[in-house]
Amino acid sequence: MKAQSVRPLLFEAKEQRLAALDSLPSKLWLGGVTNAQGELEPRLQALLMLRDELAAGRLAPAALWAWPAPALATALAASMDQLGLPGYCASQQNLIDTVLMSLLFHLDFIVDFRDRGASEERAMRMAVDAFADDWRERCGQIDQLVDVFGLLPEDGKSTRWDMIRGLLRSEGWQDVVRIRRALESLPELARLIRGLGRAQQSEVVDQASQNTVPVLEQAIAQRPEGRTVHVPDLPGETRGIKRSDRFARMLPAEAMLLGHPKLRLVWHARRAERTLLSYEDDDRMREIRLHEALVWRPHPEPRPDRRLEMGPIIICVDTSGSMQGGAETVAKATVLEAVRTAHAQKRACHVFAFGGPDEVVEMELAVDAEGIERLMRFLGQTFCGGTDICGPLEKAIAKLEDKRWQLADLLLASDGEFGATQEVSDRLDRVKTQSGLRVQGILIGDRETIGLLEVCDEIYWVRDWRRYGGFKVDSPVHSKSITATFFPGALRSPENRQSTK
Repeated sequence: MKAQSVRPLLFEAKEQRLAALDSLPSKLWLGGVTNAQGELEPRLQALLMLRDELAAGRLAPAALWAWPAPALATALAASMDQLGLPGYCASQQNLIDTVLMSLLFHLDFIVDFRDRGASEERAMRMAVDAFADDWRERCGQIDQLVDVFGLLPEDGKSTRWDMIRGLLRSEGWQDVVRIRRALESLPELARLIRGLGRAQQSEVVDQASQNTVPVLEQAIAQRPEGRTVHVPDLPGETRGIKRSDRFARMLPAEAMLLGHPKLRLVWHARRAERTLLSYEDDDRMREIRLHEALVWRPHPEPRPDRRLEMGPIIICVDTSGSMQGGAETVAKATVLEAVRTAHAQKRACHVFAFGGPDEVVEMELAVDAEGIERLMRFLGQTFCGGTDICGPLEKAIAKLEDKRWQLADLLLASDGEFGATQEVSDRLDRVKTQSGLRVQGILIGDRETIGLLEVCDEIYWVRDWRRYGGFKVDSPVHSKSITATFFPGALRSPENRQSTK
């Protein structure tokens, strides 16, 4: 019989005091164990309780706190309520851990304040005020981040907070805030960007994407029906003998009566009575008739699919010299809204900023410390240079070959002053056909150009782009579609290509 293993009991009592650490993240272990305030077990239990309460967006009354001392707990609870920390911490585990680490850090200074001559009450007040001042500033910065990005950064941890704080104090952040204000007057732009991607079906019907499906419908059909019809005196196959008045089919014995001087009267009597023995012919025939009947038959009918959305976003942003002024602001607002949408919906976002030949800067933008810094650099730069659309389009097509980006849509923000080569245009068309890629254009100009029309499937026109550059005027033209209206033969459409061969 196998002996049961004996559990060592030498350190069980001591380890039991630390059992709460199993439910706490490792980042809180050191501060939770070594803090100078209170006893170990109540402190760990209080950290667990505070962590759970803050995750639910609320704060337990100070009387229920097992740690710290009641007077200190009351002061801390009042400060946290005044700052609204429970609301900021709801479902934000990284932020909650940062708050608790900050709490442990500031309470450790009570001993130092007393060593410098402060009374117990004064030392507690100083520690609580320092905690409140620290988080009053952080809450203001959180408000700025949420106002711009909709949600907190993905790495809002204590190790990254100082870097994010420095970014929010820089001059580049003011450019981000300015661009964010511009987005408030472009709600249609936000809706357009949310519809990019092909990862899942939405409830919206996409009229541009239709499949032919068989639909059953009622119809009147001519159905054949066979029947046997009796046709009197119809020549046919002999079936037997019958009585009739047909002398052409009478038997020879009946014909013999006609040659007898007396019996010929009998023949005439039989004929009159239709009792002559005659051959019986098969005088029936098969007849096919058509009659109308109600039937169900399949009918091909175009039916729109549900629009695809979600998935990664790829953006090509025109940074040429012609985009200076209001067009530059709208282009930057497009990038910022794409980053906001991608962050809120946990999607990837990749940007190609292009100018002249070989002037393509690509960056993957996420809402973390590094991503915010890259975004600030982009939003703070001034647009200049020429325009070459082929370079970014080729890079975007190559990006789509990566499995991570296969379900992405392409967003092109430009004034349309460019033209793709025939080779690049054909290659983009093949990708659209094979993978279902959609290219959405944002026209930040006065008219659609041939280059823009040949690349984009749909074009959203920001007509009042001059207003974002300080000029309170609308577009001087009545329609963006001047090229397609007055110069339709200039487009490389399939009809035009066929007619010019």
